[in-house]
Amino acid sequence: MKKGQRAVVAMSGGVDSSVAAALLKEQGLEVIGMTMQIWDYSSFTEKNGDSFGTCCSLDDVYDARRVAQKLQIPFYVINFEQDFQNTVIDRFCDDYFAGRTPNPCVLCNQVLKFEMLLRKARELEADYLVTGHYARILEEDGRRVLRKGLDSGKDQTYFLYCLTREQLQYVRFPLGGMTKVEVREHALRFGLEVADKAESQDICFVPDGDYVRFLEEQRGSGAMNGEIVHVSGKVLGTHQGTYRYTIGQRRGLGLAWSEPLYVVGIDAQQRRVIVGEKQHLLRSELELIDCNWLDAPPVSPILMNCRIRYRHLEQPAIVTPLGQGRYGVRFEQPQSGVTPGQSAVFYDGDRVLGGGIIA
Repeated sequence: MKKGQRAVVAMSGGVDSSVAAALLKEQGLEVIGMTMQIWDYSSFTEKNGDSFGTCCSLDDVYDARRVAQKLQIPFYVINFEQDFQNTVIDRFCDDYFAGRTPNPCVLCNQVLKFEMLLRKARELEADYLVTGHYARILEEDGRRVLRKGLDSGKDQTYFLYCLTREQLQYVRFPLGGMTKVEVREHALRFGLEVADKAESQDICFVPDGDYVRFLEEQRGSGAMNGEIVHVSGKVLGTHQGTYRYTIGQRRGLGLAWSEPLYVVGIDAQQRRVIVGEKQHLLRSELELIDCNWLDAPPVSPILMNCRIRYRHLEQPAIVTPLGQGRYGVRFEQPQSGVTPGQSAVFYDGDRVLGGGIIA
């Protein structure tokens, strides 16, 4: 990025995007702050009147505005509430009621941030859309590639595999070469009030963390009640909704058994929660849909490193094209907790090759 170029910074109200905006302003770029209004939090207030601490809340919008005023940059709030409902929330509910465990952050990044917000930035004739993600986009052999952030504890490339090669030309991550400690030091240097702001952890539209309550408010309760069944076929009990369970869950089953039991499968069509001993969590294979490739898509079986959860350590796997955009993945060693609805992301060292949704 060069002095005088125009950059739209997606400002969430947190320390990361605030520092990104401040650094670009310091470097002489024309910076415009932009915040997505994606959810109405008016019904989510704690008993003392304070709002829940989660990303994209009204407090975050106010924080982003205050930072923009401090930096003396233009600031806009873009209302994406209906788009967020249609694109992210409805899909979130659909997935849970179909027996999958979705990752809404991936979809929000893909559609709202790097499609819709990028389009707004281009309408403002900006050269770049900038976010506070911990990832790097580097120029290599005449094209841009996505690599992990240098702070391994903060790397967010797992959520960014849906970026297209065209989007990599316009998106920038100025914090990718920093640690979180360094980012907070910059915030203090710039005198930003968010320098010590805690990080959000919950799903932004479920600020109290009770996703079951949220699902039942959106879709109702009772329709997905059914049986809890052991892998042997024995019925062990009943449940109050398949959407209450995720693969690998152990607590809350309320079952008496000689060994600890885990959720190993969810059959939403039969409204069954399938449980088994720990060894039944192991899977050697999975299938992917909705794939995006930042490198050339595999045309024959190829060895890659695969990550199946955000905090999962990548494991060697053979990726095989199955046709119609689907891919098979076979691990060298069986993996625990392969979860339909989650993303599988592929790496070559710290370089992101692509990924997809576990079917």
